[in-house]
Amino acid sequence: MSGELDALVIGGGFYGCYIAQDLKARMDSVVLVEQEADLLQRASFTNQARIHQGYHYPRSLQTGYRSRLNFDRFVGEFPECVMEGIVHLYCVARERSKVSPRHFERFCQIISAVCEPAKPEHAALFDERLVERVYEVREQVFNASVLRQLLRNRMERSGVEACFGLRAEKVEADGARSRVLFSNGSEITARYVINCTYSGLRQIEGTASKAHAILKHEIAELALIEPPEQLRNLGVTVMCGPFFSILPFPPRGLHSLSHVRYTPHCSWTDSGGAAPEPYSALRAHHPSQARLMLCDAQRYIPALKAARLVDSMFEVKTVLARNEIDDGRPILVERSDTPNPIWSILGGKIDNIYDAIERLRGEGL
Repeated sequence: MSGELDALVIGGGFYGCYIAQDLKARMDSVVLVEQEADLLQRASFTNQARIHQGYHYPRSLQTGYRSRLNFDRFVGEFPECVMEGIVHLYCVARERSKVSPRHFERFCQIISAVCEPAKPEHAALFDERLVERVYEVREQVFNASVLRQLLRNRMERSGVEACFGLRAEKVEADGARSRVLFSNGSEITARYVINCTYSGLRQIEGTASKAHAILKHEIAELALIEPPEQLRNLGVTVMCGPFFSILPFPPRGLHSLSHVRYTPHCSWTDSGGAAPEPYSALRAHHPSQARLMLCDAQRYIPALKAARLVDSMFEVKTVLARNEIDDGRPILVERSDTPNPIWSILGGKIDNIYDAIERLRGEGL
C-alpha cells in the first residue's frame, strides 16, 4: 500500500471506525488500517457491552455527567444494536462499599439520571444481610456484532477505505506530513494521523508527545455464564467497591460476569522501560478465575447457584493511571509535539465517542 492521504486512522475498533467516517465528511481521502482481520475484534467486542448513563461512576461527577449526556445520543444513533427488555439494577452493599445509598441517590439527582427503588420481586433476589439497597435504573447493553455491521455499512457509504492485517510500527515526519511504516514493509503518507489503537497506543514509534499521560494496562477476564431463568432478563451491578456486574452479552446469548477483585489478573503502567507489550502479555497463559467470581457473586444473589459457567474471554483493559483513585473514565486526546500532527485517542467508554469527536473538531480536524 502506498499513496498520500488526507487522514490515516490506525485501529479498527469503535473509536477508529466512528472517527474515520466522521473525518470523511470533511476530507477527500481517509483510510483506516487494522491489524486484525475485521473491525471491532478486540476491546470493542470483549467488554461488558454497557451503554452507560453515569450510574457506574458516583465517585467521578465529570464521568457520570458526560455519560448521562451522551447516553440518549448513542441510543438514538444506534438503536439497531441496543438490546431491549432488560431491567437494570444497581445495588449498594452494606459493607466495603465506597458509596452509601444517600450518596448514590444524591449523585443521580445531580446528573438527572432516573433512579427508583427496585420492585419487591427484584429486591428479593438479593441477600439483605449483604445488600443494603437495590435500585432500578435506566441503562442499556449493546450487541457488538450488530454494531460492527452498522459501522461497516457506514464506512462503505461514506467512502472510507478499510485495510486489514496491517500493523503500524513507526511514524516518521515528512515535512508537515507523516509517513507511516507497516510491519509488512509497506508505507503510506498522510496529512493527519489518528492513533486509535487503545492498548497499543504507546506501541507505535513516533506517535507520543513529550508530556504524554501514563496508561495503566490490565489483563482482564470476562466470564460468560448461563444465568438461571429469574435472572435472564436482568442486568445487575453491585457497587462501588470489590464487587461485581452481571449483564447480558448479546453476541453469545449469555450473560457476562466481571468482578472488581478477580477480573484483573495483572496490571502495569507504561511509564517504565521494561513494561511489557500489552498484547504479548495477553498471549501469556492466564488461569481462569471465573469460579471465584461466581462463588462470590452467589453470596449476594443466591439464585446464581443455579448459573452455569460456559466460557471466559481475556482482553487488555487500558485506562489513565491518574484516574485510578476515583474510577473516572475521561477521554484522552493527545497531539504530538511534532510538525506532522498525530493525535492519540483513548476512550474509556463507548458513548464517550462524542466527546472525542468534539475535541478533534476543536483541533481543526
